[in-house]
Amino acid sequence: MIKPRTPPGVMELLPREQVAFQRMLDAIRGTFEAYGFLPVETPVFELTDVLLTKTGGETERQVYFVQSTGALEKAAQGGADAAALPELALRFDLTVPLARYVAEHEHDLAFPFRRYQMQRVYRGERAQRGRFREFYQCDIDVIGKDTLSPRYDAEIPAVINAAFERLAIGEFTIQFNHRKLLRGFFEGQGIEGERQMLVLRELDKLDKRGEEAVAATLAGEGFGLAADVVAKLLGFSRIRSAGHDDALAKLEALGSGTPLFEEGRDELRQVLAQLRALGVPESRYAINLSIARGLDYYTGIVYETTLDAHPEIGSICSGGRYDNLASHYTKSKLPGVGISIGLTRLFWQLREAGIVGAAATSVDVLVALMDDAMLADALALSQALRAAGLKVETQLEPRKLAKQLQYADRAGIRFAVIRGSDEAARGVVAVRDLQRGEQFEVDAAALAGRLREALA
Repeated sequence: MIKPRTPPGVMELLPREQVAFQRMLDAIRGTFEAYGFLPVETPVFELTDVLLTKTGGETERQVYFVQSTGALEKAAQGGADAAALPELALRFDLTVPLARYVAEHEHDLAFPFRRYQMQRVYRGERAQRGRFREFYQCDIDVIGKDTLSPRYDAEIPAVINAAFERLAIGEFTIQFNHRKLLRGFFEGQGIEGERQMLVLRELDKLDKRGEEAVAATLAGEGFGLAADVVAKLLGFSRIRSAGHDDALAKLEALGSGTPLFEEGRDELRQVLAQLRALGVPESRYAINLSIARGLDYYTGIVYETTLDAHPEIGSICSGGRYDNLASHYTKSKLPGVGISIGLTRLFWQLREAGIVGAAATSVDVLVALMDDAMLADALALSQALRAAGLKVETQLEPRKLAKQLQYADRAGIRFAVIRGSDEAARGVVAVRDLQRGEQFEVDAAALAGRLREALA
């Protein structure tokens, strides 16, 4: 007999935990749609040459390659057809499939193209607590044709604010920086060309490695930066704002810089002004000049969001601006800005921290069955409640009332509706509120309205 077990690196939930997870998905989806984003789904696998536009590196070492058993059999037999079959791989994020999607459907889309996507992705991570090989990402992106106004850079934090406010998981801070500001500052320190990206990647490790380790690396043989330059880089990275006016003051205090530096600073000022106009509370956004986002394709603003009471969780939402999303697939210039919420990991962390747990079931009412003679009545009552918009489970086999109530309580169903022959003769229904430990009677005609009112 085979022992039932899940593979490592997946999150499998019990039903009431799944309800809680699903409600988070629904809240995020509702927020995305409230801001005018349209849904997109792409296949779980892509053609390998499309997915892996860059060879080598950590990403390719984590990709799951896919092939059918039939194709493998043909390949083993040396069949010519097998050699012609395209190799497939599971997507490792939603950004590369988005790039392919926009390039492929460019002439059918209206720009700026506002899309949200909430699907599973797959990475061959080393199995460990809180790291998953299969997980949900919830992404939004705005893609422009040729150009995309920096005004969209401020709309993204407004969406983040609305999403996490709706999730009600505690206070949070959306922190941002700007790659132009960073690169302009590097230019002022004599750090040019490819060295900028190397330094940026190293600064992105400050939270994990600490200042001493990063300083030693930057001053070491691989970089060879002078001590005063390293000190300026670390000083720049320590700058944080506390409030809207303080953010503006911190930007002003940076002094003058290269044209690229000034361009980044001006765009950050525009973002701050627009966030205020959008009504985002100033306690929920801040400048943090240590944020770099090590991925190469970010070219403008970059975001990270953290829970104020649980900084140890790390970033719960991140993203930024990129100049050309689909350069590997089209000659068109498609700049964009977006963010991603890794919901599986976030849910796991929130559950571990005791912030979320099992939810009440999605079922509103259990219709009890006292004896077989009342089955038709119980079925008709259930249908009437469903027609009134309630979610209803019907007991289809009679058993002791205590057993039925115990089942409802364990399943997280708040109301049990009981109509035996006595209640039917009097035209009433007995209702047990398992949440409050109360029981009352109500006229059958008024039952649905009374239950809806209590649930609201």
